[in-house]
Amino acid sequence: MAGRNKLVAANWKMNGSRADNERWLQAFRAAPAHCETIVCPPYVYLQQIVQGLAGTAAGIGAQNVSERTAGAWTGQVAAEMLLDSGASWVIVGHSERRAACGESDDVVAAKFERAVAAGLRPILCVGETLAQREQGRTQQVVAMQLDAVLRRCPAAQLAAGAVAYEPVWAIGTGRTATPQQAQEVHAAIRSRLASQDPAAAAVTRVLYGGSVKPANAQELFSQPDIDGGLIGGASLVAADFLAICAAAAR
Repeated sequence: MAGRNKLVAANWKMNGSRADNERWLQAFRAAPAHCETIVCPPYVYLQQIVQGLAGTAAGIGAQNVSERTAGAWTGQVAAEMLLDSGASWVIVGHSERRAACGESDDVVAAKFERAVAAGLRPILCVGETLAQREQGRTQQVVAMQLDAVLRRCPAAQLAAGAVAYEPVWAIGTGRTATPQQAQEVHAAIRSRLASQDPAAAAVTRVLYGGSVKPANAQELFSQPDIDGGLIGGASLVAADFLAICAAAAR
């Protein structure tokens, strides 16, 4: 849709080294990204990526944030610390954290609220498991995840960041939702947002995440409600990530 620029975010997950990151940065800086991009490295490499992307248009994001303000919370990282480190975006509610770290919808919503209050732009991840899809509960599950945030924050605050639909069964598995399956859920997400604020829903970027690769990116991104991608494994290779960015610009 006109008015929503494509956005492609790299989620490096728990990968990288200073040497590997430098090679990635050199390759990324040497080629145009074609669309708005965000790079989300592990916390320990934020400074390296901030310095390495200085002077480019790329945004910097973190992969997680505490729902608490700074204080006696060993091992956690506050939103204000991320801003101080040079990040302007943050991923909240990734399915790996929901499943492996036990983050409930309420915890994710609290993280979203805390990030916004501090001035970060959150990418809210939502999505269903394979069992939930097979039970026909995809839209119900996604709506519950969205509603937990909307009870705390107006839809306009989601528009300032992004929503990422990531079917859990397609993350890192090589399986991908068909463009039609993905579009159906993206349209439902936009409709849910529109029930609170039609204007915000029209400009909110809804990204697809789930085994996006250069070979399937263009078909996915051509759907009317898919506004880019949250890219995991393919983002670790700069050439692949740039190819996905190029597909988003077509």
